[in-house]
Amino acid sequence: MTSADRPPVRVGVFGLLGSGNLGNDGSLEAVLGYLRAQHPEAVVDALCGGPEVVAARYRIPATRLHWYRGEYRTASRAGAIAAKGLGKLVDAVRTAAWVRRHDVVIVPGMGVLEATLPLRPWGFPYALFLLCASGRLFGTPVALVGVGAAPIGDRPTRALVRWSARLAAYRSYRDAPSRDAMRKMGVDTARDEVYPDLAFALPTPPASTPSDPPGRVCVGVMDFHGGNDDRARAEEIHRRYLDGTTRFVRALVEDGRPVRLLTGDECDASVVAAILDAVDSPLVTAAETASLADLMKETAAAETVVATRYHNLICALKAGTPTLALSYAAKSDALMAQMGLAAYCHPAREVDADRLLEQFRALERRSAQLRRTLTERNLTAARRLEHQFTALTAALFPATDHVHAHALRETL
Repeated sequence: MTSADRPPVRVGVFGLLGSGNLGNDGSLEAVLGYLRAQHPEAVVDALCGGPEVVAARYRIPATRLHWYRGEYRTASRAGAIAAKGLGKLVDAVRTAAWVRRHDVVIVPGMGVLEATLPLRPWGFPYALFLLCASGRLFGTPVALVGVGAAPIGDRPTRALVRWSARLAAYRSYRDAPSRDAMRKMGVDTARDEVYPDLAFALPTPPASTPSDPPGRVCVGVMDFHGGNDDRARAEEIHRRYLDGTTRFVRALVEDGRPVRLLTGDECDASVVAAILDAVDSPLVTAAETASLADLMKETAAAETVVATRYHNLICALKAGTPTLALSYAAKSDALMAQMGLAAYCHPAREVDADRLLEQFRALERRSAQLRRTLTERNLTAARRLEHQFTALTAALFPATDHVHAHALRETL
């Protein structure tokens, strides 16, 4: 059978995509770019959180991840509790049927093996387990590509995550701590590789233009309440984070610096509104961003970036802009170290505006040197991601890979 006679490969993509988190959608965009460039014959569709958004934005068919539309709302009434329970059974059948229709399923990036933000085991961890178990049952390879992982204290969540990873046919991670976390959870990671986050494969934004305000600082904020193990003090953590960030923004304004507030998820809008209300100044504005490309353009136009969300950091680093991380998890620290900025991390749980301002000024003093470092590290990241996609093709598309190799030999 020639390549022309071979039926197209059916590829499914899976995750909380199209749900308002720009980082998740950026990972999807990177994988779709890889598929369209290297496997244009593939027929792609999605099982995701926001099917309408994914279908409209990325021009692929999309199905809702959960049968019950109130999956991520707390159920208190008997009817809602019953509907949510029924949804778990229905989702098992729906997920299995969807997986069976595909030759390959890809989970593109995202922190699918972590609980660094509040998470219930029977939400996404259960959905991921259904996916990987269905893949093993029907012989459909499930690939966890460039994903994030972290130690998990909650035993049910940890068990679901561990079994999901074990059942996957392919795993790669976005940093070494992620691979270490899975190894400590009992997953054999001997053949698993570490690559930069998939978002580093996205196009690099243009440099700032003369119309951009001089001295602009982008401050990426987050509706931060701590992690899964911080539920008892979530409001205290949030108040401290918001107060410290607000005081920092006010100090920048008092120095005459224009400040641009960035978000990475729809839920972050409340934090933006609170800061704008507290710091009543025309120097503080909020960006409207619909994609990682929009975020990268904003960070490329800045002189310096201070950000919390992981993919806000990636956008700033990808743009080559000196960046300070309000770090809430090991993944942020690992990313900053990977890009040569390990000294510029500040704990998001204990934001100290005075100390943050000192670190910010130290960062700006080394701005020229750090921009050169980021240029070098971005080139390294791009090369590593080329290896990631080559490895993914070899693992998931061996027949296609063979055809490509044969065609290459024919041209030599």
